[in-house]
Amino acid sequence: MDGTGGRTGAGAAQRRGRRIMMSGKEVDAFLREQRTCRVATVSPDGRPHVGALWFAWDGTSMWLYSITRSRRWADLRADPRISVVVDAGEEYGELRGVELSGRAVFVGEAPRTGEPCPELLEPERLFPLKNFGIAQMPHDGRHAWIRLTPDAVVSWDFRKM
Repeated sequence: MDGTGGRTGAGAAQRRGRRIMMSGKEVDAFLREQRTCRVATVSPDGRPHVGALWFAWDGTSMWLYSITRSRRWADLRADPRISVVVDAGEEYGELRGVELSGRAVFVGEAPRTGEPCPELLEPERLFPLKNFGIAQMPHDGRHAWIRLTPDAVVSWDFRKM
């Protein structure tokens, strides 16, 4: 027996996919502990662009603090479609990750100077603690917030195989 119940091809892959999928609680914990994500955007000429960025996860949305004069920012202004991957692991059997996709939403002033914005209270509490070990969000006048509330979430944890 091959461990797939005799199934081969797409059926076997789908069963394996379900088996290694993270639960909602596992996805939440993973995104809260990881620091770096890879953000994919689409340029006006159709070329993909991928760059690394720190993020905060509030349990519903991913918050990206991006430089407003970046290619990422310009791409998302022109086309808000976005995919983000967060992954971890060195050895094959340790690999795990989450891919989130949907549409970017710009929140607050750009660039961010710290003007009151109730919607940013939680990300501006989470982000500096996670990434800098400080309680107060630093504003440099070059970054601003992008929120991704995913339409789709795909996860994998090879440790479950």
